[in-house]
Amino acid sequence: MNKKYLKMLTYGCQMNFSDAERMEGELEKLGYISTEDMAKADLIIINTCCVRETAEDKVYGKIGEVKGLKRTKPDLIFGITGCMAQKEGEHLIKRAPHIDFVLGTNKIHEVVSTVQKLEQSLTKHVVDTEINEAEMPENVSIHRKTALTAWIPIMYGCNNFCTYCIVPYVRGRERSRLPQEIIAEVQDAVKQGYKEVTLLGQNVNSYGKDNSKTTFAQLLQMVDQVEGIERVRYMTSHPKDLSDEVIEVIKTSKHICRHFHLPVQYGSNKILKAMNRVYTVESYKALIEKIRRAVPDSSITTDLIVGFPGETEEDFNELLEFLQEIRYDQAYTFIYSKRSGTPAAEMDNQVEDKVKHDRLNRLMELQNKISLEKNMQLNNSVLEVMVEGPSNNDEKVWSGRTDTNKLVLWPYNGHEKPGDIVNVRICQPQTWVLKGELE
Repeated sequence: MNKKYLKMLTYGCQMNFSDAERMEGELEKLGYISTEDMAKADLIIINTCCVRETAEDKVYGKIGEVKGLKRTKPDLIFGITGCMAQKEGEHLIKRAPHIDFVLGTNKIHEVVSTVQKLEQSLTKHVVDTEINEAEMPENVSIHRKTALTAWIPIMYGCNNFCTYCIVPYVRGRERSRLPQEIIAEVQDAVKQGYKEVTLLGQNVNSYGKDNSKTTFAQLLQMVDQVEGIERVRYMTSHPKDLSDEVIEVIKTSKHICRHFHLPVQYGSNKILKAMNRVYTVESYKALIEKIRRAVPDSSITTDLIVGFPGETEEDFNELLEFLQEIRYDQAYTFIYSKRSGTPAAEMDNQVEDKVKHDRLNRLMELQNKISLEKNMQLNNSVLEVMVEGPSNNDEKVWSGRTDTNKLVLWPYNGHEKPGDIVNVRICQPQTWVLKGELE
C-alpha cells in the first residue's frame, strides 16, 4: 500500500494542540503518517484559532499557500478544523473553494469518515459546525507529539461569556469528562513514559459542576495519586471558581505544581464589570492573599488585556497600581482585539491603536521590572528542575522548568536526560530565565 502523508498545522491554545493529537491518532487508522513537509502531504488540515485577529490572519495566509499546492496535486485533500471553522463555517469554502471540508469543534470522531468520503469521491465538500454538547470525544486514538508533558483534556466548552471572548460561542457549554476516563488517560500517558501531565479546560475550576459527580479538587487528588506521575499542571483557571479545597489539595499534594495561573485580565472594577469577569479587584486580592498564606513558595502568573473599550488613562493607572501591589512572577499581556459576535466588539469608546500600544509597552516595562526583582530573590538558591533538553540557541546549554514554572538554563554535563529531575544552583537570575549550574 502506498504511504499517505498528513500535514497538520495547529494554531492557538493547548486545547487545540490536544485536539490535533487526537485527530492525528484517528487518521493513523486510515494509514496517514505525519510529515512536516506540506508539499509532500496527501492531506493537509489547518486546526484553527479565532481568539485573536492575528491567528485568523495566519490561517488565511496558509489557505492561500495550499491553493498553489492543489493546482499541482489535484488529489490533495484540504480541511479546516477548530474554532475558526466553527465560527466561519461554509463562508470559508465560499471564500476559498479549494477547501474540501470544514469541521467545527468537537468533531474529532468525524474526521476519519469525512476524509474517507473525500478519498472515495463520495462528496465534493463537507461542512459540519453543529455543536453537539451531548457528545464527548472519548475512545479515540492519540498521537502525542510533545516530548515531556502529556495534554489531558478534562472538560470542553465555557459558560462564562466574558464580553471580549469568542470561546463560548465556538466551543459550546461546559461538559466535563468522567473522572475514570481522565485517570485512565493519565495512566496510559505514564505507561508511555510521560512524567508530567497538564490537565486542560477553558475553566478547569468549574470541572464537574455540570454533572456534580466529582469536583476539581477531588480530581486533582486522584491524578496526584497515579503511580509514576512526577508533576501535575493544569490550565486555565477562572478566579471566581478557585475553591479553598483546590488550594488545600495543592498545598498537601506530592506532585501538583506550586504554580497558580490566575488570569485577572484587568485591575479596576469598572473594566472588570464591563468584561463580565464577575469578581472584583478586592475579592481577587483576597484570593491571592489566601494562596500566598497557604502555599508561600508558589509562583503566581496572570493574563492582562489593555485597550478594552472604555479604558481611560485613570483606569490604566489603576491597573499599574494593582500590578505593583500583587507583584506577579510573570504576566502574559495582550492588546484587546475585536471579535465579531462578542458584546465588546459593539461597545462605544473603542481605544485607538496608538494608545493601546503605548499602554502595552508601559505595562510590560513595569511587569518586567517586577519579574526581575522576583527572580533575583532566587539567586544562590538550589531548585529542583525537570529536564526538557537542549536550549533553543545552544546545544551545550540545557533547559528545564521548576514546579513553579520558572525556566532554568545550565551547562550540559552529558548525563542528564529529558524527564530527569536535577538540582540547579541559581547564579544568574534574569527577567525571563534563571541561569545556574548543576549541583
